[in-house]
Amino acid sequence: MNETSNFNGFPGECVRFLFELHHNNNREWFNEHKSDYDTFVKVPTQEFAGEMAKILEELSPAEDPAQQVNFSIFRIYRDIRFSKDKTPYKTHIGVWFWEGKGPKMENSGYYFHLEPPNLMLGTGIHTFSKTLLKAYRDSVVDPEYGPELEKAIEKITQQGQHSIGGKHFKRVPRGYDPDDERSGLLLFNGLYAGVEIEIPTELYSDKILDYCIEKYRDMIPVHYWLYDMTGRAATS
Repeated sequence: MNETSNFNGFPGECVRFLFELHHNNNREWFNEHKSDYDTFVKVPTQEFAGEMAKILEELSPAEDPAQQVNFSIFRIYRDIRFSKDKTPYKTHIGVWFWEGKGPKMENSGYYFHLEPPNLMLGTGIHTFSKTLLKAYRDSVVDPEYGPELEKAIEKITQQGQHSIGGKHFKRVPRGYDPDDERSGLLLFNGLYAGVEIEIPTELYSDKILDYCIEKYRDMIPVHYWLYDMTGRAATS
């Protein structure tokens, strides 16, 4: 951790605010407690994201030492225009860290999701764009990249507590052999690893940085594989 950081963990009031927002998800309550949101949720999240991005750069597979890990903190305001659920606020903190040259959601990265009583951490790409989906499928059936992906997934899942997500389709897409030894991976429209745990005590101190890094390291094989894949797609 950077010793010059102002980040000292998330305060207990942050978790309490999210709990109370869950039961008071309306504009009147939120406006009355806006200062609490700014002080106990918004500011600590910004400090956490800035520090975590710096640390994640040390894990970067990029050959360029100047490669930066970018981050985006998701807004607490929900887009309710096309949703049946009209509650105006999200009851979680979401931070996306990504690396690559394309649009942020078309790069692999790391996700931090705090939603009391749990913390969820993940790596990967949630949903492939049309271009990336084609690149992913071609990589799955490739004699070199396909086995590398299998090894990456095996390395993660053998630890026991991590899950692999992204399976979406029921049939192998047209143009690909349904009898291919890795045909099951062709049913994915995204690829990510994740772990969900009860909020650890580390959340309330700067130790949460090291805690997250340890979890991300466990899931990083998928991120590395996807980072290479997106790089190939960008140059093809």
